[in-house]
This record gives sequence, structure tokens and C-alpha cells, in this order.
Amino acid sequence: MDILLIKLVASLISGFLIGVDRQIKHKPLGLKTSMVICIASCLMTIVSIEAVAKYASEHTPNMDPMRLAAQVVSGVGFLGAGVILRRSNDVISGLTTAAMIWAASGLGIAIGAGFYIEATFSVILILIAINVIPAIFAAVGPSSLSSKDVHTRIVIAPEGQMSSIIDALQVRGKTMKEKRNKQLTVRDVQIKDLSSGDQQMDITLSIPKTMYITDIYYLIKDIDYVQTVDVEKR
Repeated sequence: MDILLIKLVASLISGFLIGVDRQIKHKPLGLKTSMVICIASCLMTIVSIEAVAKYASEHTPNMDPMRLAAQVVSGVGFLGAGVILRRSNDVISGLTTAAMIWAASGLGIAIGAGFYIEATFSVILILIAINVIPAIFAAVGPSSLSSKDVHTRIVIAPEGQMSSIIDALQVRGKTMKEKRNKQLTVRDVQIKDLSSGDQQMDITLSIPKTMYITDIYYLIKDIDYVQTVDVEKR
């Protein structure tokens, strides 16, 4: 009995660590959700394993001790689907949080099955994978890894030239430092005519992570014939 309680406490701690990371980043998966998923997965794994020893008999020799736990991985998928969002600009977000939900259930299963060292090592690797490695790549890797995408919606007057707006947004850095801090790259452009006679441009920009959204707003606002500007971080 004491071992089973230790497993549940260990799953609570693992869920806590996953939840803290998400909570700090203001993601949908918080402390409570992460801990509940991990503890419940651990409990169901314990029940699945212990039920074999308790209820197996000569009439049921082929009971699978991990059958119930196997359903946890697929069953928890509906929670992951709930945090994957598709925004109005066709941007998909929440994939990492959904993966963390799935990982929390996996950690609970591992702890429930008695794989303490493997579960602990997995928690450490997961936290390194989503925090340390991306930061290292952003610091020393290609400039594309130190950039972020923003979606801009621009309405221009009929007299304006859409090509001049695209040219104004194509800012190229010559040195590595300039590429990391100043380079702008147009990744996608969609054009639409409005009933008022104006033109609407939906432009996806790749900008340095150190650049503020307001910098992009004022850059576009200063372009001739621009009527309105909306800027949204992806």
C-alpha cells in the first residue's frame, strides 16, 4: 500500500513540474489540469496492474495488466484537442500544450507501472526540450530560429501600390547581428478587393524575436496610402 501511495505522490510531482512550465508561459495547460491528468493516469495504471493480481484466476489466465492503461493514452486525446486552436488567420496554436497533456498522461502511466527512474529522466528531458534547447538554438543557430511570425492586415487606398508595401517590408540584414535584430521577411501574401474600392493585404512577416509588434505597426503606418493596420502575433 505504501508503494502505491508513493507512486501517486510521484505522479503529482511530475504533473506539478509540467504544469509550472505551462503556467509560467500562460498556456492553457496549468497546474491543476496537469496534476490531475498525471495522478489519474497513474491511478488507472495501478488499478489495471493490481486488478490482474487480485482478480485473475484459472478461468481468466490471459488478463492484460496494461490494458486499461493503454486506453489512457488514446482517451486523454480529447483534452489535447481542446487546447489546439485555429485562429481567424488560419494559425494553429496549442500543439505544444496538447503534446504536454499527452506527455503528462504518459508520465503517470510510467510511474504507475513502477518505472520511477525512467519517468524522472523523461520529465527532465521534456523540460529541457521545450525550454533549454530552443533558447540555445535561438542564440547560436540560424537567424530563422531567432525569429517569430506576425500576421498583418493592411488596407490601402486605390492609389497605393501593393508592390511598394511589400518592398518596404523586405528589410534585409547584411551582418549576422543585423539579421538577428532587424531583418524582416515576407513569408505569405493574400490580396482582396473591398467593396469600398480599397485593397486589403494579409501579410505574414517573419521578424526578430527582439522586435516589438508596435515597431511593425508604425513601420507600416508610415507607408503612403495605408488606411488601416492590424498586427497580430502568431
